[in-house]
Amino acid sequence: GHRQIRSFVLREGRITEAQRRALTELWPHFGIEAAEGPLALAASFGRSRATYVEIGFGDGDALIHMAARAPEANFLGIEVHRPGVGSALNKVHDRGLENVRILCADAVVVLRDRLPPASLAGVRIYFPDPWPKKRHHKRRLINPKFARLLHRALEPGGVLHLATDWLPYAEWMLSVLEADGGFLNLSGDGRFAQRPDWRPETKFERRGRRRGHPVRDLMFQAASATGVGEPRDP
Repeated sequence: GHRQIRSFVLREGRITEAQRRALTELWPHFGIEAAEGPLALAASFGRSRATYVEIGFGDGDALIHMAARAPEANFLGIEVHRPGVGSALNKVHDRGLENVRILCADAVVVLRDRLPPASLAGVRIYFPDPWPKKRHHKRRLINPKFARLLHRALEPGGVLHLATDWLPYAEWMLSVLEADGGFLNLSGDGRFAQRPDWRPETKFERRGRRRGHPVRDLMFQAASATGVGEPRDP
C-alpha cells in the first residue's frame, strides 16, 4: 500500500523515571488506547461536552493551561513522543484535572480513522515542525489533505487555531487554509490573528520575540454548508 509520509520523526530521547512511572501508573486513567474504530469521546471523558483537541502538545503546558481555564470543556491531547506524554500525564495529575485525556498516536491517523465527523469544537496546533528545507515540505503536517481532515472533524463554527514562529510556514498554512474553501479566516483574508488568551505564551516565544522572531497565530472557522456557524469560545 501507499506509505504515509509522517510529519514527525520518532526520537524516543531521554525518558525520566517520573515520566516512565506516569506512563505506567497514570496512563490507565488519562490515556486512550490507540485501538481501531471510532473514538467514543463521551465515554472516554465520562461526560458529553464541547471537545477541543491539541495536536502535538509537546510537554503539555498549553494543554494544561487551556484545560484548567475551561473546566466545562473536554480537552484531548494528541502527541507521539512518549517523554512528552509522560510529562503531560504528571501535570494533569498534579493539577487534579479531570477534563483531559491523552492519545499517543499519529494525529493524521486519528483524524482520518477515529474521530467522528463534526465531533470537535476546536483544534489547536502550536509550533508544528516547520520542515524548513524545500525537499522536506512534503512532510509538513498542514497540507491540503490534512485541512480536509480537520474540516471534517470540526463541527460547523468550530475554530482551528495554529501558531508558528517560522514565517514561511505561517504563510504556507495561510495559503493552504484559504485555498481549502471550507474555512473562514476570522482575521480577514490574508491576515494573521492576535494570540488568543487561551494560548499561553511560551518561554521559547518570549525569547524569540526578543530576538525579533515574531510568532504568527492563525484562526480559522469551519464553515457549515449553510454558511458559518456560531463561534465557540471556551
